Amino acid sequence: MKKILVLTDFSDPAWNALFTALKLHEGRRCHFYLLHTYEPSFAGVLGQKAKKRVGVLYDSLAEYTEQELHKIEDYLGEHHHESGHSFETVSRAEDLVDGIQKMIREQDIDLIVMGTKGATGAKEVFMGSNAVNVIRKVRNCPILVVPSEHDFKLLHAVVFPTDFTHHYDPHELKPLIDLAKAWEAKIIVYQVGQEFDLSSEQIANKALLEKRLEGAVIDFRKGVMQSTIEAAIMDFTEASDADMIALIHYQHTFMERLTHEPVIKNIGFHSKLPLLVLPDL
Repeated sequence: MKKILVLTDFSDPAWNALFTALKLHEGRRCHFYLLHTYEPSFAGVLGQKAKKRVGVLYDSLAEYTEQELHKIEDYLGEHHHESGHSFETVSRAEDLVDGIQKMIREQDIDLIVMGTKGATGAKEVFMGSNAVNVIRKVRNCPILVVPSEHDFKLLHAVVFPTDFTHHYDPHELKPLIDLAKAWEAKIIVYQVGQEFDLSSEQIANKALLEKRLEGAVIDFRKGVMQSTIEAAIMDFTEASDADMIALIHYQHTFMERLTHEPVIKNIGFHSKLPLLVLPDL
């Protein structure tokens, strides 16, 4: 049984992420943990009297959280009738990333799903802060980031950008392969760059990737970077009518060093499609 952690703050983007997770895993046995964390960030710098008020605030937040989680449970009980799906709500008074890491350790989570509003300009600092923080700090579990405006229908193609400079571990690719096989979706391996002569190491890695993806429908494509890697990936994804983008979260990737462009962060903000972030194992 697959164990999926769905983050919620009870907003519309969080509801959309939950619906996407449910539809994406139709017909598969899954246990969904619905996690909400809360922590007044100013609690540690207050005086004694103020801390008592914070205690009241915590109680109020705990009560509100339980009410909202019960609403989700009631809705799913009434409207979601997938027999292989089960649900458990979790409320924790702690930092979001700390709560996620505890759930990963305690429950052996296979996938994290979260919604994001996405934004441009100064609004990114607030609107995307949780998504970026989770992607940046949670490096030991796959993360699916779902834009609020995306209405998931089906998965027929996933764009997987790469430059073949890394060894491909079978475990880091497993979430992508599992989804592709479940939906009979095509994996489009997209090499973006300014030149395409591969080194002997890249040729070996490309052959290894093809072996790792054996059993899935794969299509190798190339694209010249015109302005930014992000723009090249987004333009190609739109032109290929794909339904998802998947990226391995390598530490200090070649792409980012080459262009000083934080590719995963930018795509997470600006993509209109779900982004599957695979950990570098």
